[in-house]
Parts: sequence; structure tokens; C-alpha cells
Amino acid sequence: MFIYTSAEIKEADSKAERMGMSLFALMENAGNGLFRKTLPLFKKTDNILIVAGRGNNGGDGVVLARYLKNHGYQADLVFPLGEPKTETAAEHYAYFQACGYEAAPFSEEKNYDWIIDGLLGVGSRLPLRGDLARITDWINRQQARVIAIDVPTGVPSDTGTADEHAVRADYTFSLHGFKPSAFLFPSSDYYGKIAAIDIGIPQEGRFRIWTEEDVRRTFPKATGNTHKGSFGTGLLIAGSDEMPGSAALAAIGVMRFGAGKLTIATSRHASTIIGPLVPEATFTFNLENTDLGQFSAIAVGPGLPPDGELEALIQKILGLPVPVILDAGALSKRNYMRREKPVIITPHPGEFSRLTGKTVREIQANRLELASQYAAENNLIVVLKGKYTVIAFPDGTGFVNMTGNRALSKGGTGDTLTGMLLAAAGTHRRIEDAVANAVYLHGECADEWIIRNGEGTMVAHDFAGLLPEVCRRYETGMV
Repeated sequence: MFIYTSAEIKEADSKAERMGMSLFALMENAGNGLFRKTLPLFKKTDNILIVAGRGNNGGDGVVLARYLKNHGYQADLVFPLGEPKTETAAEHYAYFQACGYEAAPFSEEKNYDWIIDGLLGVGSRLPLRGDLARITDWINRQQARVIAIDVPTGVPSDTGTADEHAVRADYTFSLHGFKPSAFLFPSSDYYGKIAAIDIGIPQEGRFRIWTEEDVRRTFPKATGNTHKGSFGTGLLIAGSDEMPGSAALAAIGVMRFGAGKLTIATSRHASTIIGPLVPEATFTFNLENTDLGQFSAIAVGPGLPPDGELEALIQKILGLPVPVILDAGALSKRNYMRREKPVIITPHPGEFSRLTGKTVREIQANRLELASQYAAENNLIVVLKGKYTVIAFPDGTGFVNMTGNRALSKGGTGDTLTGMLLAAAGTHRRIEDAVANAVYLHGECADEWIIRNGEGTMVAHDFAGLLPEVCRRYETGMV
């Protein structure tokens, strides 16, 4: 489940070859993996077209075509740009022919149920030249469902750009691991459903997908001798007379995600609204007289205006030896001192644009690298929200989250995530697990919602009912 740039893929191939794994064997593994992944999609009566390019991506298609033919499927292998020119692909095509098979002529008149795009791999460059664009346009016009090998032709592997003639796939099966463009925009729109195929190379990388198995492995397990102080004492500085709901929604996230105790620093008027919704919380209206050393983690920002008073408070809090979560009004350009405990920021792309000076479009097209760069430069954990939320750590590693849907595109859902992060920081042993689990389960709540409801009908306060059910499955091991 790792994510690899084109340079990292080339290095992995070279390393495997140095270790004794031939490129011929890697291509065989890739084609075999593609066959096993696509087999559940096909019927024996389907007409299947494998459109192979002249490079190694086309070679993967040649191996897939051989497996399909060996198992009695109606599969045409075509080379619209000419026969393979790389040594490994040519060797596999020779073996394909030795098995008694031949490539078919490419015909734009024949109809197929499935088209396999094996034209270009991770080394593709934009724009697509004329002959390639003609073929990809033809693929996009067909009624057939489309499967892309590794990346859709016309989509670079590392950035969120895409050629205007890029193949629009229904499925993309990435070899060895995912490519960054599967999680960037607009490139991810061309991938369809995605899955990775193991081709026998050791898995190692900077970024990977955080999975359900990871949550099961790291979710805090209950022990017998516990009390409310065992699950963290959080301080939430949030809410104002104008925006009391932000603090209420964050507080719901804190308490429903397992925190033992919560103190909310807010206005007196806001407390009258928050209190009935989260009666378990206590309130403070004067932080000057509050012992900040009693808290295991502090979150600041939801529903607060960014002003000098808030900035002075944040600077004071950053001097404390506790994890700090900054969101909404607390997100600002500042110099972060090196500290023992982490700072976690949770910007959406618009807020990250203000922090970095990059346009939202630039951010969406390069989310992983920009988040990673900002985390490293500022010694922060960055949670860049949105579809495929990116979690970037200061050491250059990170996770991409796959849960969630359009149901989260509502005001207040980010406040709830801030509360969940505050709770997780006090209940998990490792802060990396805490952040990743909060993001994952926040998205899973939205996925749970749409099982019985429409995406557009969810609102942020629905987390109050969703979180107990979702968390129960991990606490009881019933996932």
C-alpha cells in the first residue's frame, strides 16, 4: 500500500535486478498480478482488447494477454504504435508468439466489452503526440469499460495534471504500489477505482495508505484498571458568541472519540449553547487563572477570530510540553520552535494556500509533496484535509487516507475532526497512530452514513451518533 514516484519505481526495479530478480521475471509477475486482479471482472463471453504500447507498460499487457488466452478468454492483443522496442517487452512478445498466439490488427470498427490500456506507463510525458491522442480519444469514445495498467495513458505519475486526451479509466491497477497522481487533482478523476498489485519487490517508501488493518492494530484497547484520567484531559479553546457551534461540534468529537475529561475555554454566551450538547465538559472563562499544565493535549481555533490576542495565547501554549492541535482561526504563518511534543495543523486547501502562498490549484495538483515540504520545514504534522486527506510528518514520511466522501463537505465536520485529534492525542501511545486513526475514522463515519442515507444529507452533529457505532467495531474487534 505504498505510494511511489516514477523515480522511486525505477530505483525499485534497479534494486530488484541487482538483488537477482530479472526484469523478465518482474514483468511476468506484473502480468500475472493483472490477470488475477482482472479475472473477477470478466465473463468468458466478453470481448477483451489489450492495447499495448512499445515500452514495458505494453509488455505488461502482453503477459496479461497470454494469461487470458491460456485460460480461454476472447482477448485481442494489438500494437497500434508498432511492436515492442524494449528488450524485456520484446522477449515476452516472443514468448507470446511461441505459445501459438499472434497480435491482431488494430481496428477502430470492432466493438469490445473491455479495453485494457497498456500504452504508456510511469514515464509518459505531456502533451500526448498526435498518434497517441488519436488512440486515446478512440478508447474514450467506446462503450467498453476501461482498465488502465499502472496509470491511465496521458496522466503523469507524479503530479495532478492530465492531458486533454488522457484515457478515462473505470479501473486502474497500479504495479508495485500506487502513484501520487492517483490522489491528486484533477488527475485522480481519470483513474476510476484503484488497486495496487504486488510484483514481488520489497515494499518500502515515504508515503503509504493508512488501512483498516492499521486501525485495528493501533486502536487503543481497554484495560481493567482505568479511570477518567486514564484517557487524557483535553483543553479545547474554541467558540465565540458568533460561532458557538464550532466549539460544540469539536467537543462532541473529543468526548465521543474517547477522551476522559474535557475543559472548554470559550465565551460565557457560547457555553450556554455548548453545555446542553456536551454536559460532560467543564468550562473556563479565564485562561490566565487556569493551570495549563494539567492538560494532556490542547486544541485551538474552531470558531475563533485570528487576532493578536489569540496569537499571544498560541505562543504561550506552544511553550508547553503537550501536543497542540491548531485549526481554523489558529492557522497562521508563524515561526515554530523545535519542541518535544508535536504540533498538528489541520488546514483545508484554502487555508493551506494562505500558509504557503501557493494557489489552491497548485496545492491540489501536488498535495503530497507540498504537505511534506511544509511539515519538514516547520517541524509540524500537517493534516491537509479534503478527498484523500494527506498526513505529513516532519521526517518526510506520511499517510494518505482513503475513507470519507462528499458527506464531509459540510460546515463543522472539520471542527469535529479537531476534537477527535485532541482525544486521540491523549489515548494513543504514538502520535502518528493517533492522527491517522482520527482521520480514518472521521472518514469512516461518512462512509457509514451513506450506507443508509444520501451523501448530501449528513451534517456535522450526526457524528454524535456515528462515532459510537464505528468505534465499537474496533474496540470489540468486529471489523
